[in-house]
Amino acid sequence: MVSMKKRRKKQSTKKSYTCRILGLIMAITVIAILGGVLLKRSIMESPEDTLVEYMNHIEKKEYEVMYTMIDSDEKVYLTKEEYIQRNSKIYEGIEVSDIKISHIAVKEKKADTVTLSYETSCNTIAGTIQFDNMAELKKTKQGYKLVWQDSLIFPDLESDDKISVTTSKAERGEILDRDGKMLAGKGVATSVGIIPGKLEDRNVSIEKIAELLEIDVETINNKLTAKWVKEDSFVPIETIPKVEEIDLMKIQPEEKTLEEQDCQNKLLEIPGVMLSDVEVRTYELGEAAAHLIGYVQSVTAEDLENHPGEGYSAESVIGRSGVEKLYEKQLKGKDGCDIKILDSDGEVKEVLASIFKEDGMDIRLTIDSDLQKSLYEQFKEDPGCSVAMNPYTGEVLALVSTPSYDNNEFIRGLSSEKWTSLNEDEKKPLYNRFRQVWCPGSTFKPVVAGIGLKTESIDPKEDFGNEGLAWQKDSSWGSYQVTTLHEYEPVIMKNAIIYSDNIYFAKAALKIGSENFMNTLNEIGFNQDMPFEIAMQESTYSNTDKIETEIQLADSGYGQGQILVNPLHLASIYTSFLNEGNMIKPYLKYKEEASGETWIENAFSKENVEEIMQGVEGVVNDPEGTGYAAHRDDILLAGKTGTAELKATKEDTSGKEIGWFSVFTADKSVDKPILLISMVENVKGIGGSGYVVKKDATVLDEYFEG
Repeated sequence: MVSMKKRRKKQSTKKSYTCRILGLIMAITVIAILGGVLLKRSIMESPEDTLVEYMNHIEKKEYEVMYTMIDSDEKVYLTKEEYIQRNSKIYEGIEVSDIKISHIAVKEKKADTVTLSYETSCNTIAGTIQFDNMAELKKTKQGYKLVWQDSLIFPDLESDDKISVTTSKAERGEILDRDGKMLAGKGVATSVGIIPGKLEDRNVSIEKIAELLEIDVETINNKLTAKWVKEDSFVPIETIPKVEEIDLMKIQPEEKTLEEQDCQNKLLEIPGVMLSDVEVRTYELGEAAAHLIGYVQSVTAEDLENHPGEGYSAESVIGRSGVEKLYEKQLKGKDGCDIKILDSDGEVKEVLASIFKEDGMDIRLTIDSDLQKSLYEQFKEDPGCSVAMNPYTGEVLALVSTPSYDNNEFIRGLSSEKWTSLNEDEKKPLYNRFRQVWCPGSTFKPVVAGIGLKTESIDPKEDFGNEGLAWQKDSSWGSYQVTTLHEYEPVIMKNAIIYSDNIYFAKAALKIGSENFMNTLNEIGFNQDMPFEIAMQESTYSNTDKIETEIQLADSGYGQGQILVNPLHLASIYTSFLNEGNMIKPYLKYKEEASGETWIENAFSKENVEEIMQGVEGVVNDPEGTGYAAHRDDILLAGKTGTAELKATKEDTSGKEIGWFSVFTADKSVDKPILLISMVENVKGIGGSGYVVKKDATVLDEYFEG
């Protein structure tokens, strides 16, 4: 019994100790918590901190939190909804950001109120706004609360006042050709609209309108059922080309113009349909220059996110491709904007911020509109491209990719059906071919001749011997042979260029050797970015970092193998033949004083190019030359044809044949010097490179006569 009592006593003592310890821990914890609360309250009770915190919530659009920081007395006449609407409308309407307050000081202190003075700065849609202000804070049990006044937003703002934001739209700059002709600028289109209340037999009418405009019935119905639409509203449905009277007065109006006129007449026969003029961005050359000029579109939410502080709004347009995108900053201009306080009568009380409108710059290009159109008309049905430049100044006169698309359709509003059709077209009209690289075929032979002479691997007078129409180095090549089309003598460089001899240039490449070959190509711009405003794909000589085999080297000698060249780069190499071996840098933006800027000095020597010129002049002027169809009696031309065979194997007969013609004025005294390179993706069965020669000859006729 005693032992039991002792045990209980010991347990009781232990419990007492435990309780004391626990009590002490709890006391310490409570003190700590209370200390934290008191510390927090002391911080929250600072009027300066309360003001800073309030201002920090504005940018985060945390208006409900801001409302809790207002003294309850003010809430009697200002509901949460009214408060949120007032503040959100003003702050978001002026697109406020980067709010900073500084130089906070106690102006006046009473028993339960403190008046603070402070400076505010913030960014807005109309620039930076800075002002001095005052805020009154009341001390409450919950800490300091702001005494709400509209002047907390702006010092002179009263409850009956409004904030007005007015914008003046900057005019987008025009894109002009070398002669000042408009390539992109202000134009007029026709807006097709419906007045719902005047529609007769609604469903039938809508179906007919949809058919004429080539859009879905659903698209029309969605627009007609928008919340804002009333029976007497003009509801825009589609924007179509404006048919100009002057175009109809031509002796033979274009078929497209007549079709558009017929469509509009049929639309006007439907009761409830109205046509009106609207101002739009217009591309004068349309399809002829679409890949070069590009187009603009309305900005998206993503655009606004990616271009903060650059002056874009939901109503802005932005360059999506081509020159429109390339020179977006210069073309777009800067919208004007005013932020004002208006009194209850609508009178201007104060101008808070103002930005003057700055119209966009005009961009003048080196492009010759007539030449651009001429090239497009010749090749519009052929997948291919053309580049033209002044070989002495570097001015790019034309950049054409075919087939093409009408960039005006992107402005007027491209239907989903049309977009799908463009993307699924096997001819790839959206594909910009002049930016890509292609197998150059025999147009590369003058370049290889230049490499052979530069590396002193080839004597231009050396006769390589007549091998017939097929040749291989030795039995190590197995069944592989290099073939050519013509036999001739002597087999020297000049004749090899004129007759486009594959065997000669295969032998030449082997004589040069792969290291010399690759090094010289690197020296003349291969495997490097081209110094041009529009990014072009790099020219390359191998799918790897080097020419791997002897056969690949031999094939490279006549522009096959794995040689891929950008057409503008090839044109620049050809300029060296007219500039004592110096490659001229091409450029697109017009200069009043055009003078050739060297891209690569001494690509070849003066003596080297004189040898090459004998051959390329013969191509066009010798009756046996492959480019003789472009020969002229009045102007000395030179050039080189090329047919690149795209085969899976040597025996493959189903591969495409790329047709080329490089042609240029050989006399420096000519009034209108030009270097023109055209490529057609598949000339098999339509005349090979001769097909391209004839079309370029027609273009040159128009160019020299224009």
